[in-house]
Amino acid sequence: MSSTKKKPFSMNLRDVENFFKYRRMPYPKRSAEFIALIAVSCTLFLFLHTKSLNSRLHEMEIKLQPSELSAIGLSASNAIQSGSDSKSDLKGVHGTYQYLKSTGQLHELNSFKLNNTRRAEMDTVFFNRVPKVGSETLIELMKQLSDINGFTLFREKQPKAILVTLGPIQQLQLAEDIADLEQPAAYVHHVNFINFTHLEVPRPIYINMVRDPVERVISWFYYARAPWVQAQRQRNFPSVPGPKVQWLKKDFESCVRNGDKECNYIENSDLEHVSDHRRQTLFFCGHSRKDCMPFNSERALQIAKRTVESEYAVVGSWTDVNVTLTVLEHYIPKFFKGAHQIYHTESGGLASNTNPLKPHVSEEIKARVRANFSREIEFYEFCRQRLHKQYLALRLDSNLNY
Repeated sequence: MSSTKKKPFSMNLRDVENFFKYRRMPYPKRSAEFIALIAVSCTLFLFLHTKSLNSRLHEMEIKLQPSELSAIGLSASNAIQSGSDSKSDLKGVHGTYQYLKSTGQLHELNSFKLNNTRRAEMDTVFFNRVPKVGSETLIELMKQLSDINGFTLFREKQPKAILVTLGPIQQLQLAEDIADLEQPAAYVHHVNFINFTHLEVPRPIYINMVRDPVERVISWFYYARAPWVQAQRQRNFPSVPGPKVQWLKKDFESCVRNGDKECNYIENSDLEHVSDHRRQTLFFCGHSRKDCMPFNSERALQIAKRTVESEYAVVGSWTDVNVTLTVLEHYIPKFFKGAHQIYHTESGGLASNTNPLKPHVSEEIKARVRANFSREIEFYEFCRQRLHKQYLALRLDSNLNY
């Protein structure tokens, strides 16, 4: 009878090693190394997934915790009245809030100091509107508000050509005409800022609107070529030859790529022609050819900034729809009380001077143009930040009693 005595465990392990050897299958020579490899792999796997989970939990924590802005009544649901643009408005306000907080300027905000309406010497709003900033929408809003709030809206007589820069005598005449209007009144005109105080005429309530400079110049490029604009031009100037078909068919992207003079925005260049409206700062700088005409100049920028801060009650932007409407209602209540309600109930019926024929312009081309609009862009952002300051000051006053 054969022995049933088992082989030692070491013999079994050797047999297993021989099996793998002859089968040509990889097998770690040392079991400890094999175990260590598995341990390292598991550790790496857990580390990566734990890191991802931690990031997601952090994001959720931020979302769930009340923000600092909510402490002063700022949230997309209740700080800004309901509207399709409330979330985009809040982003801009939040950026300004964080900047002011980081620079220690937050507690210096005061709606009284930011309100130039109190400095007006007559009960008249002067809207020296910038072309292609959505001014037609604001004019229609003011037209409806005039019936509710009891003021008269006046618009400039339709000119044959927009002349925004006036001589001293023309400025004085316009200022006196506005001062002679029966008050309360609002007057709208495509013209550069007129300093009524320097002309010894009672000071009005200045307002205006601004728009992203590159989007605005693209809008003007195609607006000037619109069929209805050309038809009006032909009626106003029947003896003047119309533009060539090649000019009418020109597209903005090709104009920029080919280095066309019309789309070649050279710093410190002067006015190219009567219809050259690339300078948004011009409408706040004034009528000096030396100081205000050079495109994208530092001097024009600084003058325009000072004018906005010292003279304008509100400079709004449709980029910040609800913020603009809130500031207009609170800083000029006699004229703009109820602006929110009318805008959000009648916005579909408010007039706008849009161009359905304007094609899409690529971000690449916009970026190339932006490089030459540095100070115009700085001015636009300056106006938006001031608007946000005015809005935040209202919230701080009402919620924190600063």
